[in-house]
Amino acid sequence: MAGSLDGIKVVDLSRVLGGPYCTQMLADHGAEVIKVEPPLGDETRSWGPPFNDELSAYFSGANRNKRSIAIDLQQPEGRDLILRFLQDADVLVHNFKSGTLEKWGLGYADVLRARFPRLVLCHVTGFGSDGPLGGFPGYDAVVQAMTGLMSINGNPSEGPTRMGTPIVDIGTGLIACNAILAALLERGRSGLGQAIEVPLYDCAISMMHPQAANSLMSGQIPMATGNGHPNIVPYDMFETSNGKLYLAIGNNGQFAKLCDVLGLPEVPCDPRFADNAARLAHRSEMTEVLSECLVQHDAFKLEPVLLKAGIPAGVVRNVNEALEHPHTRHRGMVVSVGTYRGTGVPARLSRTPGAVRAAPPRFGQHSRELLSEAGLTEAEIDRLTQANIVREEPRMRETT
Repeated sequence: MAGSLDGIKVVDLSRVLGGPYCTQMLADHGAEVIKVEPPLGDETRSWGPPFNDELSAYFSGANRNKRSIAIDLQQPEGRDLILRFLQDADVLVHNFKSGTLEKWGLGYADVLRARFPRLVLCHVTGFGSDGPLGGFPGYDAVVQAMTGLMSINGNPSEGPTRMGTPIVDIGTGLIACNAILAALLERGRSGLGQAIEVPLYDCAISMMHPQAANSLMSGQIPMATGNGHPNIVPYDMFETSNGKLYLAIGNNGQFAKLCDVLGLPEVPCDPRFADNAARLAHRSEMTEVLSECLVQHDAFKLEPVLLKAGIPAGVVRNVNEALEHPHTRHRGMVVSVGTYRGTGVPARLSRTPGAVRAAPPRFGQHSRELLSEAGLTEAEIDRLTQANIVREEPRMRETT
């Protein structure tokens, strides 16, 4: 079954994570994505171990459902190939430094907009193209540090802590994907494409909720609260007799149900715990009451009881336990294509569902195929590969 983006062609010049994560989502939903790599390949191909079939896990996690061609864009003939691909493309995604495409004669304002008026160009940057930090390269961890994300993560005693996932890169990929879809939707009305800029810095600032909202309203500096929530109590991790359990109590009704299940019916009547504002003011006392009770419970037995009672709660599992959980498998959130294993497509469309159709490509795996589709003859392709303008997968791999 065709995905919802079937018929949309994306030329992906991006590398590492933010851009590739965005284009993988487009590919999962049916878009044709041509991943154009530099002569040495996307650097995440070497970010391992682990490796499988010459692919790093890091690269594999953001590049499935794509075809790979390797082109030296430093060469004029290499840039000419990009123009060939753009002739029938809908979207161009790149994360080169600001001014790079312009230097190569591929700038949006001075070349691409007039030549390809329906093209949507998405530029993923570190800090944007202007401003005091404009034009500087950005990396997830550095942007986490600079935007305050590290300052609100971790335990207060440990100091600023990098989030375990590259949340800025992933969030930027999500925002870039949304922006591209919005531009394509608008193009259906106007018939025109447009340029989009999605800086990691801006995305990180926008994702700092509720701490940024708290700061803008109160003027106070948000601090790290460990596993606890800055605005809600109880919303924290607790020790049980055989593991850790997380409670996310969002309203007074849930709190009353929690206390009833735990055999603490008198607690909601205590003025210190009567509502969230009171519980927030008496966080330590609230935590002590629940901790003394929960340490006597079995986390794995208590979890389903709480969930069935409408109380948000969950055992704290490691990554392997989560991937192997029956619900994860039931939801199809672990998928396999050949030797590739990855996470599933989280957005479920009823008529045009997304799918994992192809494993991440090997370096230059589709170079010859894509050039042939673009109208080049075998002789022209041979000349480009012999001149190292185009790299293709070594022929020996095709027969092994």
